[in-house]
Amino acid sequence: MARENDAPGAHTPAALLEEAVRELAPGAADNPLVARIAAGEAPRGVFTVLALEQHQIIAADRHSFRHLARRADGEPPVRAFFAALVEGETQALDALGGLSAACGLDEAAVREYEPRPGCQAYPSYVARLALEAEPADVVIALAANFAAWGGYCATVAHALRTRYGFADQACAFFDFFAEPAGEVAGLAREAVRHGLGAGRVTPGLARRYGRLLQAYELMFWKAIA
Repeated sequence: MARENDAPGAHTPAALLEEAVRELAPGAADNPLVARIAAGEAPRGVFTVLALEQHQIIAADRHSFRHLARRADGEPPVRAFFAALVEGETQALDALGGLSAACGLDEAAVREYEPRPGCQAYPSYVARLALEAEPADVVIALAANFAAWGGYCATVAHALRTRYGFADQACAFFDFFAEPAGEVAGLAREAVRHGLGAGRVTPGLARRYGRLLQAYELMFWKAIA
């Protein structure tokens, strides 16, 4: 049950999403690896590990988003948001091929790779949310995390070109997430609007989910480093 100060009627969709992004944004010093990549100081091997881990993460997140879409079957705006994420994960997986090829990875290397627990904590928590959290609350939590992830991807994409000499095709995965996702943002607002109207949004829980997602996001980068 929502706490008194979490009464849905006290919030608008845009305000809820903006508040989550602002309050849950990581600090500039929270991700040392991205700072090292930006400076060209990280070893090139981190990109190989990143590509291998992302193959696992994308596959897991796509399953989780499909499940959330199914759970929201009677709520078209919420379902539309997660259906868009499923499609986005498919596009991201295609784009990841360029980075994998640049790192010398083939299908066997991807298949036989043993993932690092710290990198896979994020998709494991997304799967937990897909099973038991209110989908509209997950929308808010993901929106906050996507803002941080998109900023990291923009930084890495720039560094790959200017510091490490990677070709555009190898940067496509990061470019995809770095671009402003206007359509997804609009779908998020409509999903939250629907959730508020249906009494299915608990801002306190949404922020808790978002805080943990951000922590697992940072754990991912630290595990790669």
